[in-house]
This record gives sequence, C-alpha cells and structure tokens, in this order.
Amino acid sequence: TSGSTGTPKGVMVEHRGMTNYLSWARESYAPISSSVVSSSLAFDATVNSLFAPLVSGGHALLTKEGDEVEGIRSRVGTPCGLVNVTPSHLDVLGQQLQSAGDASQVEVLVIGGEALSSSTVELWRQIQPAARMVNEYGPTEAVVGCAFHDIPADLSASTNVPIGRPIANTRLYVLDGHGQPVPFGAVGELYIGGAGVARGYLNRPDLTAERFLADPFSGKAGARMYRSGDLARYLPDGNLEFLGRNDDQVKIRGFRIEPGEIAARLLEHELVGDAAVVAHADAAGDKRLVAYVVAKTTDGSAEADGAGLAASLRAHLGGLLPDYMVPSAFVRLDALPLTVNGKLDRKALPVPDDDAYARRAYEAPQGEIETLLAGIWAELLGVE
Repeated sequence: TSGSTGTPKGVMVEHRGMTNYLSWARESYAPISSSVVSSSLAFDATVNSLFAPLVSGGHALLTKEGDEVEGIRSRVGTPCGLVNVTPSHLDVLGQQLQSAGDASQVEVLVIGGEALSSSTVELWRQIQPAARMVNEYGPTEAVVGCAFHDIPADLSASTNVPIGRPIANTRLYVLDGHGQPVPFGAVGELYIGGAGVARGYLNRPDLTAERFLADPFSGKAGARMYRSGDLARYLPDGNLEFLGRNDDQVKIRGFRIEPGEIAARLLEHELVGDAAVVAHADAAGDKRLVAYVVAKTTDGSAEADGAGLAASLRAHLGGLLPDYMVPSAFVRLDALPLTVNGKLDRKALPVPDDDAYARRAYEAPQGEIETLLAGIWAELLGVE
C-alpha cells in the first residue's frame, strides 16, 4: 500500500486475483495498443498501466519516477491507448495543456486513487471531448480496481463522480455497523468480496484478522471479504458513490495518511505537550495537513516561540516520516478544544492563517519582472 506510517504495509495479492483483474481490464479497455507508466513500480496502479497493454500485445511507455505529470504530458500529444492517473495529477495536467493550448490524443483515461470531482472531468471534456474517461476504485487489498464507472458525456455537476459497479467476479456490499446490508441510498461501510480479495497483510496476522473477514453472503465455503473502511451508498441508478473514510484517515494526492500517526510522532518531541493533526481544504479545494500543537511550558512560559517551535517540529518529523506526511502548517494553541465528552473537538480548531504555513523569510520582489510574477502567483494562489 502507499502507506500512512512511513512503513508501508505489504499486501499478499494472489496471482489469481491479479489475473482476474487483468483479464477484465483487457476486455473492458480493449484495444490497448499502448500505455504510459507514470507511477512507481511499487504502486498498485502500475499493474494496470504496465501489464494490461503487454498481455494485450501492446507496449508500455515508461516515464521517470518522480516526474509524473511532465512524463505524461510528454506522451499524450501523440496517439496513446491508455493512461492511468490520479485525479490530482489529471487536474494539473489538464490545466497545463489548456494553458499551453496543447492537444491530447489519449484513447482511455483511467482515473483512481482518490475522489474524482466533476470539475476535473469537465476540464478534460474541453481538452479532449472524445476521450473515454473511467473512474476506477479499489484498494490494494482488492487488487488495484474492484469497481468502475464509465463517465458519461452529460455528467451532471455533482460533487464527486460515482465509483460505479463491481468488475468481473467481484461483489461489493454496503453494510451497517452490525454487518447487515443497508437500504438503497443509506450510507454504510464498503466491503469487497470475490476473486480479488488478497490473502492478507505480510507478517501482520492481527491486522489481517481485523480487515479480512468471512463473507456470509457468498455461499462459497471459505469465501472472505475485505473491510475497506470507506463509506459509500447506492445511488438510484445502481451505481455506488464514495463518501470518504469512516475514520480519521485522509487521502492527499493519492497517499493514504493517518493523522493520528503524525500526532503521535509530534508527541515524541520534547517541547510538545499535546498535538492533533487534521486536513484542511483551501479556497481551491486542495487538502493540506495542519498540525495543532500545545507546547510544554516551564514556570508558565513556553520553551520556544511559535516560529522556532514550528521549525523544530518540521525538522523532527522530516527525519521520521515521508515528505507528504509533514504538515504544511503548524498552529500553536494554549489547549486543544474538547467536546463535552472530553474528545477533540475538530470543528472548533481554528483555520490556520497565512503565517502558519511554511515559507522562507520574506524578500520583496525587485524590478518589473519579479513584481509582475509575484502578482500572478499571489492571484493564482489566493495569498499575499
């Protein structure tokens, strides 16, 4: 998995599950003459973009790791069969192509990894109206993709695009807290059964037992289902709609992140008395991690000022966690707000101001060009 603790979990995916997915993909996305592989070879989405064209008699075009958007952009101007991409990367790529007036010749865009908004789809409808766009959903524990939705040309301006229906030999259940199916339209947790369910987590029998359960709806001896932790509901047309996580886990730029893990590492710092981490969406809708910290005090005074504490904490986390788990902003509080039950009151946490976000010491732009560029960035980013 992409991992949320700095030590990604190994998922024991069986060959039959992967074969089932690739057999479905080969038929569903046919013909696959070529693809662009823009993700790490350790990322589950690469299974589609790398193997699907190869088992179809096509070829795969590799891009440099860490340069996903530019790697795809350099390829989409020429005929290309399939591109597998996250919504965040797709949005950036679309904006770049639209700004430059460049064209795209992709036949099939397979989008997955996080919730897909209708605004991203609309952007690509303007760039390449004829491209087939598919919203594919699936955790690593169910072999890349277990549900898909062919996005229609007349998609309504809903918040998120549905994740659709199960792929071949796959069953999707929306269950309540007692493990019973919920009515159509009701929200429940999504469970995945069928050929794609992995064997479990490598060397994690406790976690395997917690997430991989017996499937009471299968009728097949020994059948299991995976508890995804995702919330979903059935729409009137029978498609599934993804509604987020049922816990505090968040997804930012395709990475699964558990804020509690970051808070635990913050509490290891000698100057931190209490901490909480949440994801805030800015004006553009992009999520960024924000850490709220209560500093330890001596004789009633804090041991570090706000800026010094933030710098120290950023360095501390940078040595323990991957970059995408280091918060963008640090907000110092006298105490964390609590509910009447003594739990963290997330709604009462203040929205961070501009000063809370990491930045170098301010240097005023010099000359006409720098002033112009600074003005453009200020307008685009919505900050001073």
